[in-house]
Amino acid sequence: MLNQPSPLQLIQDEFLTQRRIRLFVKRDDLIHPQISGNKWRKLKYNLQAAKQQQQKRLLTFGGAYSNHIAATAAAGKIFGFETIGVIRGELVKPLNPTLSIALELGMRLVSVKRKAYRQEKTEIAAGLQNELGKCYVIPEGGSNTLAVKGCAEIIAEISEQLGGELPDYICVSCGTGGTAGGLVTGLNGMSLLKVYPALKGDFLKDEINSLIWEAVEKKYNNWQLVTDYHFGGYTKWNQELIDFINTFYKKFSIQLDPIYTGKLFYGVWNDIEKGKFKDGSTIVVIHTGGLQGIAGFNQRFGDLLQFNMEM
Repeated sequence: MLNQPSPLQLIQDEFLTQRRIRLFVKRDDLIHPQISGNKWRKLKYNLQAAKQQQQKRLLTFGGAYSNHIAATAAAGKIFGFETIGVIRGELVKPLNPTLSIALELGMRLVSVKRKAYRQEKTEIAAGLQNELGKCYVIPEGGSNTLAVKGCAEIIAEISEQLGGELPDYICVSCGTGGTAGGLVTGLNGMSLLKVYPALKGDFLKDEINSLIWEAVEKKYNNWQLVTDYHFGGYTKWNQELIDFINTFYKKFSIQLDPIYTGKLFYGVWNDIEKGKFKDGSTIVVIHTGGLQGIAGFNQRFGDLLQFNMEM
C-alpha cells in the first residue's frame, strides 16, 4: 500500500532548541518500500497517463545505481506494465543490488555506451520502440511536467499537517530538477525553497526554471540553489559525510543515503550552525527516499553506512 500523506516528523535536539528552530522531516521515504520518496511523486501522473493512452510498456533511462530505475521497475510490477530500463554503461556481472532488484521485478535492461547515452536518448527510445513496440517514455530521473504536478502536491500535505500554515523554509535535494520544480509551483510564491543539488555546478537552475515554465508558464523567485554541499560532484563523498549519516541515524533513527539525502541534511544542519536560517523559524526538509542505493554503496565501499537495511 502507498502511505499517503507521508508523515511529518519533528526532530528534537538541543542544538535546534537553542536557536528556537522547529525542524520537521517530510518522510516521503515511508511512502512505499520500493516506490519511495520523490520517485512515487514523479511517477504517479505518468502512470495515469500511460494507462489513459492504453500503453503496455514503460521505457526509461538511468545509471547502474539509479533510484528511478528501481522505482520504475517496481511500479511496472505493481501496476501491470512491462518495463524497459536503458542503462548508462556496460552491465557488469554479477549485477549490483539496484539492477538485480530491477531484473527480479521484470524489467528488461538495455545497456548503452556512455557517449551514446549522453547524446541520443530520443534515438535510443525510437529504436527500441521499433524493435519492441510502442512504449510510454519517461525521462531520466522521471522529471517532466507530470512529475512537477505530482511533486507540487507535497506542499498541500505539509500545510495541512502544520495546521494550515506553511514553514518559513523548505529544503530538498536535487538531481534532475523535477521535485524542486514541483515544490516551487506548489508554493506559488510563498515561503523560501532551498535546493541542495547533489551535482557540481549551478546548471540545475536553468533546468528547474524550464520545468516550472513548461508546467505552469510562470516564473518564481522564492527559491535558491545551495551549491556548497555536493562534496565534489555526483556520487562523490568523504568520511565526514559518512560520519554525519551514521550519527544522524543513531540520534534520530532516520536513514539517509550518501548521494542525495545525506548531503541535503548535512547541508541544512551546517547552515543552521552558520546562522543561514533565522532563529525561531520553522524548516521542513523533504526526505526523498533513495535508500535502495545504500546496499550497492556498502557493497562497493565496505559497509561504511552502519545501519540495517530492511528493503
